[in-house]
Amino acid sequence: MKAINDTSFWDQRRGKIFSGKGGWRIGQGVFNHGYSMMDDFVGKVSYMQVVMLNATGRLPERRLADWIEAIHICLSWPDPRIWCNQIGALSGTAQTSVIAATCAGIMAADARAYGIKPLFDGLSFIQQALISYRSGKSIEEIVMAGNRVKKGKPEIMGYARPIAKGDERISAMERVTENLGFSVGEHLSLAYSIEKYLSENFDETMNINGYMSGFLSDQGISPEECYRIFSTLVASGVTACYVDTRDKSPGSFLPLYCNDVVYKGKPKRVVPARS
Repeated sequence: MKAINDTSFWDQRRGKIFSGKGGWRIGQGVFNHGYSMMDDFVGKVSYMQVVMLNATGRLPERRLADWIEAIHICLSWPDPRIWCNQIGALSGTAQTSVIAATCAGIMAADARAYGIKPLFDGLSFIQQALISYRSGKSIEEIVMAGNRVKKGKPEIMGYARPIAKGDERISAMERVTENLGFSVGEHLSLAYSIEKYLSENFDETMNINGYMSGFLSDQGISPEECYRIFSTLVASGVTACYVDTRDKSPGSFLPLYCNDVVYKGKPKRVVPARS
């Protein structure tokens, strides 16, 4: 290990930008992971293929990128009741820029309970579950091991839904999966088996997170890669909700009286006059 006062590593990088991904070479072209973007990509691959390349370092086959595009449609729609979309709508009624509104909505979706991070947790669960299943663990043991139980039911990322039972998006994506020629792999098959156990014992079913976690795991995508691919997942829905309120009367989206806010802090106090 180098001494703490050895600055050679930083000296070599002073005033220089290093990239292992690519860049523009004047007179030669624009390169990305060894590909010429103008010669190899433009008009030849889809935008989602390039998104996945930049997120994983691997250029996927077109049908996988098409599947990813389809799931984006399933996971972002213009309903202003959704918390990240509500930020877009509030930004519109406050007359901010569309960039500020959309970026704020994306950042709000980087949440632990609902949003982009649950995709990371969903893939982590099903990938570890398959390791346990291969080692001889039963479905019951996998479901009950290490998962929090709430109201008598195990809480597993990718299963159950807070408002409605079932998930209409799964059947839509099952059609996409079949039409694109994908088969059911080990992870997705296990996801279905877990759903069967939960349905029979706890009256719970798989949600879209559970389905896509199984499918993407079968395609060799890691939890971190999934998190990167879907980093702007909610952008379209947020933008739509911004546009919906942008040209309406300022402050007209979800207005509140002051007494609509329930205050539970310290009681009203008097600020002493300055002597």
